[in-house]
Amino acid sequence: MGRGKVELKRIENKINRQVTFAKRRNGLLKKAYELSLLCDAEVALIIFSSSGKLYEFCSTSSISKTIERYQRCSYEAIDMNQPSNDGQSSYQEYLKLKERVENLQESHRHFLGEDLGQLGTNELEKLERQLDASMKQIRSTKNKYLLNQLYDLQQKENTLLEANKSLNRKLEEHSAAIHSSWQSGENSIPYICQHAQLDQQFFEPLTRNNTLQIGYNSEAPDINIAASVQDANGILPGWMHSH
Repeated sequence: MGRGKVELKRIENKINRQVTFAKRRNGLLKKAYELSLLCDAEVALIIFSSSGKLYEFCSTSSISKTIERYQRCSYEAIDMNQPSNDGQSSYQEYLKLKERVENLQESHRHFLGEDLGQLGTNELEKLERQLDASMKQIRSTKNKYLLNQLYDLQQKENTLLEANKSLNRKLEEHSAAIHSSWQSGENSIPYICQHAQLDQQFFEPLTRNNTLQIGYNSEAPDINIAASVQDANGILPGWMHSH
C-alpha cells in the first residue's frame, strides 16, 4: 500500500520546526547546486529563517547580478503587457535610480579605502582632494562644537563666581553684625566689675586666726591679762586693781 497524502502545515513544536528547517534548507541548497552544475543554469537562492537569519546560494560570482538580471527580465515582461510609454518611462527611471545607487555604493567603498586598485592616478588625486575637503569640514565643525562648549563653561564659571561673591558679601555682613553685637556687650562689663568690687569691700572674706586657742596648753607662755585689758589711757578697770 502506498503512503497517503501528507497534509502540509506549520509545525507547532519549536524544536521540531528548527530541525525540519535545517534538514530541508540543506536539501534545497544541495538541489540548487546540482541544478546549476548539471544543467549549466544560473541559479540564485535566498532563504530567511523565522529568526531573520539569511542563507543564500548563487551559481555566479555575484547574487546581485542575478537579481539585476531578474529585475530586467521582469520589467521587460511588464513592458510587454503595458502601454509602451508608461513601461518605458518606469524602466528608465528604475535604471537611473539603480545607477545612482551603484555610484553611491562605489563612492562609499572608495572613501573607506576599498576597491582602489581599479582607480587611476587622476581618480586617486580627485578622491584625495575630496577627502581633504571632507576632513577640513569635519575639523571646522569639531572646532565650532568645542568653542561652543568652551563658551558654555565660561558662562557657568561666571555664574559660579557671582554666586561666590554674593556668598562672601553675606558672610561679611554676618560677621560685622556679630562683631557689633560683641561691642555692645563689652559696655556692660565695667558696670559688672564695679559691682563686684563694691561687694568685695562690704563683704570681706573671713580669715583664720591662728592665735586663738581653746583648752589648756602647758607650753603656752604666761599672758598678762591686765596688760591685755588695759585701756588706751593706761587705766585699769576698778576690779582689776591690786590690793
